[in-house]
Amino acid sequence: MAIQVLFHLEFSPGDSEEVFDLICDNFHAREPIRSFAKTLVVGVCENKEDLDRLITRASKNWRLERMPRLDRCILRLAVLELLNMEDIPPKVSIDEAVELGKRYGAEDSSSFINGVLDKVYTILAQEGRLKGKNETGPIKE
Repeated sequence: MAIQVLFHLEFSPGDSEEVFDLICDNFHAREPIRSFAKTLVVGVCENKEDLDRLITRASKNWRLERMPRLDRCILRLAVLELLNMEDIPPKVSIDEAVELGKRYGAEDSSSFINGVLDKVYTILAQEGRLKGKNETGPIKE
């Protein structure tokens, strides 16, 4: 649900909560999914500039605006989890993002997402910003 909302907002910026409710209502999202997805969407929207700065630092030769929109959404979501979701191990966040890239992205999306998130993870670990996380490391394809 979160990816659908974030992707919609890429094309039609607006009130994230209004878009969230519209998409969840149309897809009949159940409450546990809806609640967690809303936390993610609100977190990405509130921290978008910081998330984008980290993604830009980690992506060599790729300007953010040139990345596929779906890949950007997946990256923002995963970086938010790495930064703010202490109960989600980094490996899980990265693996889920890679799987979303495989399932919904272009042929090379999963590799691209994995590479950027590997670098983001390294940056955050070096800066001591993985607070309270089990730093088991990223997944290598």
